[in-house]
Amino acid sequence: MESEASHQRPKRRKLRKLTQIPSTSSKDSIPTLPDELIAAILVRVPVKYLLQFKCVSKNWFDLISSPEFVKTHLSFSAKDYTRQISLLQFNRLEESNMKYCSVSSLFHDDFVTEALDLDCPMKNPPQGVYISGSVNGLICLSNGFNELVIWNPSIRKFKKVLDFLPTQMGQCWFNCGFGYDEVHDDYKVVGIFSNMMKANFEAMIYSLKSDSLKTLEDFKPGVTYSGSPKFVKGKLHWITMRRGRQGITSIDLVDEKWGKLEQPCSHKGDLNLGVLRGDLSVLYNSYERTYFDVWVMKEYGVKESWTKLYTIRYPENYKLSPPLFMYNKGELLLAFESTFAIYNPKNDSITYREVTTVDESIEAELCIESLVCPDLQNDD
Repeated sequence: MESEASHQRPKRRKLRKLTQIPSTSSKDSIPTLPDELIAAILVRVPVKYLLQFKCVSKNWFDLISSPEFVKTHLSFSAKDYTRQISLLQFNRLEESNMKYCSVSSLFHDDFVTEALDLDCPMKNPPQGVYISGSVNGLICLSNGFNELVIWNPSIRKFKKVLDFLPTQMGQCWFNCGFGYDEVHDDYKVVGIFSNMMKANFEAMIYSLKSDSLKTLEDFKPGVTYSGSPKFVKGKLHWITMRRGRQGITSIDLVDEKWGKLEQPCSHKGDLNLGVLRGDLSVLYNSYERTYFDVWVMKEYGVKESWTKLYTIRYPENYKLSPPLFMYNKGELLLAFESTFAIYNPKNDSITYREVTTVDESIEAELCIESLVCPDLQNDD
């Protein structure tokens, strides 16, 4: 016989009595936050969500589009490197093929990072697309001839700069750099042009704010400008060669005056410039291509502040670019031809990172996520 307990019904829980919320007018039913608090929250939000939030209301659209908000958001993005800096990749051999992946994924994901396609605004260039610099989320692209594009991939806006070429030069070689003039709140492109057949050399500077191009009068020819120029402390820097000797030449984007910086030491080997945590860095690559030294100028303009941070050995005959990024504990992000690697100074080790959909030689540039509009005359 079954026990009496087995036939007992389970006790029902007493339902709580719902409290009815008194009806209010539509004006009082939706709580509102102070404008200052809304702005303080939104400046910490990634760009892709802010673009959607512009549709919430006209007030939000005006707030997110305002120059003050754009600058404040940029300052927050600059401090959060691991989440908001993206790595742009481009292949100079394939028309306008360009990809990107996040820096944080290269440091934290398990050895495999996905590279995603970007819709490059420079279509079908004759000799590929070149990145001439990146600052505050804007990328300067060139086609190797006379066309430039200033592009913000985060907000998918760009501005074409046509006829970036002195009229009397004809077909010529040029090297250009991109930077920011903080005093005049202006983005500028400096181009070095040379026509060896005509023995003609010239330097031009383009202002995005005024959409104008002019000649730099005090440019001195007879110096070879090589490599990718780097923007540091309001100046663009090139590796230059004169009479077989390498040097570092700069131009101040505020007063547009040329200058020179002394190298950390005399060294036999290839010299490349980079930027680490906002400081100018130099990479000395040995002729044997088996190791390189990384130096950083910790106090700009002071030769004695050059400090050698690392001596890194790497596989022979690899094509190496300057370190792209320094993580919190001193780890370096390196680019080796078609892959990336993390150098750990604690145990002097290199860990390679696989990047999907990338199987050819690449060049890499860091780009910070921002709302900065490349068309400063109409930044809505």
